[in-house]
Amino acid sequence: MLYYWLMNKLVKEILAKRGLKEQKEIEAFLNPDYDKLADPFLLPDMNLAVERIVRAVNAGEQIAVYGDYDVDGTVASALLLEALECFGAENVMSYIPDRFSEGYGLNEVAIKKLANDQVDLIITVDCGSLSHLEIELANKLGVDVVVTDHHDVAKVRPPAVAVVNPRYGDSKKIFSDYCGAGVVFQLVRALQTRLSGLSPGQEKWFLDLVALGTVSDIVPLAEDNRTLVYWGLKVLAKTRRPGLKALMAVARVNPKQVCARSIGFVLGPRLNAAGRLETAKLALSLLRTEDNAEALSLAEKLDGLNLERRKEQNGIFEQVCDKLAGCEDEVLVISSRGWSHGIVGIVASKVVEALGKPVFILEELDDGTAKGSGRSFGDFKLGEAVAATSKWLIKCGGHDAAAGVTIETVKLPEWRKAINEYYKDLGLKNQAAHLRVREDVEIESLSELTVELARDLEVLEPFGLANERPIFKLKNQAAKFVDKIGKESNHLKLTIIDKGQTELKLLAFEPPKEWFVEPGDKIDLWVNLEINEWRGNETVEGRILSINRK
Repeated sequence: MLYYWLMNKLVKEILAKRGLKEQKEIEAFLNPDYDKLADPFLLPDMNLAVERIVRAVNAGEQIAVYGDYDVDGTVASALLLEALECFGAENVMSYIPDRFSEGYGLNEVAIKKLANDQVDLIITVDCGSLSHLEIELANKLGVDVVVTDHHDVAKVRPPAVAVVNPRYGDSKKIFSDYCGAGVVFQLVRALQTRLSGLSPGQEKWFLDLVALGTVSDIVPLAEDNRTLVYWGLKVLAKTRRPGLKALMAVARVNPKQVCARSIGFVLGPRLNAAGRLETAKLALSLLRTEDNAEALSLAEKLDGLNLERRKEQNGIFEQVCDKLAGCEDEVLVISSRGWSHGIVGIVASKVVEALGKPVFILEELDDGTAKGSGRSFGDFKLGEAVAATSKWLIKCGGHDAAAGVTIETVKLPEWRKAINEYYKDLGLKNQAAHLRVREDVEIESLSELTVELARDLEVLEPFGLANERPIFKLKNQAAKFVDKIGKESNHLKLTIIDKGQTELKLLAFEPPKEWFVEPGDKIDLWVNLEINEWRGNETVEGRILSINRK
């Protein structure tokens, strides 16, 4: 392609470092082909799932879509509900458990309620792979279950009609890193081969939801996921959904400039705030409404909840860091009353960044239990860790980087010891290296960082796990202007100057105190490039990821 020959040499260098050197493979990466998505029937049990759902739709059975309260589970629920309605299902309802009273996944109370409501078929989205006892109960009550999920699995499958989870398949033959919405999208594509009402190509209008779920769930943006998000962002830019239009307006996201960062840092957190503080039904209602006034009202509600979430999150973070000061455990486990278990997962991510260790943060509840979330990095896989120490736990589950646990509060000291012994037995080495910022390109002359380069870098979108935003190491720079900005003076505005007297403005939001250097200091920096537009003028700026004083 012509663009390849005009491409900035730094962009080519970045692509080569990521294993893309030939023009043909670069072209395929830059222009994902929707028609090359994997055959949905390659997913485990897809035939069985389609057969049961088709029977339910044709017979007019009562179907319940059972979701999760995070972004992925909510958008996957909205997607499947709308698709089933397109396919002609007349009796479809949704069920999203309450995070605080029911917790994650299927539960006995919900199963009994759905059975009393005459539900014939439960289709789970983003949950169900480890719900063996709950599915057994459903079977006894005459309710069939089809599981669609992407989380870790047990050796023995639950007794559902079908368990559509790519982790049960042969990873050499199928793509195994879909999020819950990605699995549901493949289910919809499979149902299109058996049911009318959603003609070929029309399923692409669901890709705005798939992009929201895929980016928010932080799954690798490679292969099918890259394709789904690439095209999903284009659909999101012209979405038909009043709720998403309203949410973008309230959050000040320009639809023409929507990108993966818009989802990860702006739209996703607002959708997630519903389930974290109140109920995810608010987010589902936003995604499903056809009324513009209701959409705006719900969007404003979610925006307010997100502000409340950030305030509460920052308070918990400060308390956690104070309590953990001096703790020498390799796996940090901490709990307290009043730390909302709907928020501690986000706090755990910040603690990992600040302290460089895996961490579990739990809320101590009135019933004598503690419930919370963990975050990890590198080679310490939390899903395996909680499974290996499950005899101390009431409930657990997760994947490599994140996990949720419920435990009797009195058993916390024992479990803390057990999970640290498990970590020690793994013999992991040099895990802190996984958290270090690694540059794609090292430069000394700031004159190479142009608006044109920043524009060229945009063709590598969508950015995320497995396709990170390119990082530049700026070597041997001098701090020229240093300013503390924001209401609490907790953000850094920095101007650097190189030997050739070229300047570059940079920003860092809530950085560590040691990043506030002095004018004249010699520093190395690691940054992302961004384009700043002001009154029609465009300039290139940097977002600071790390600073090292010389």
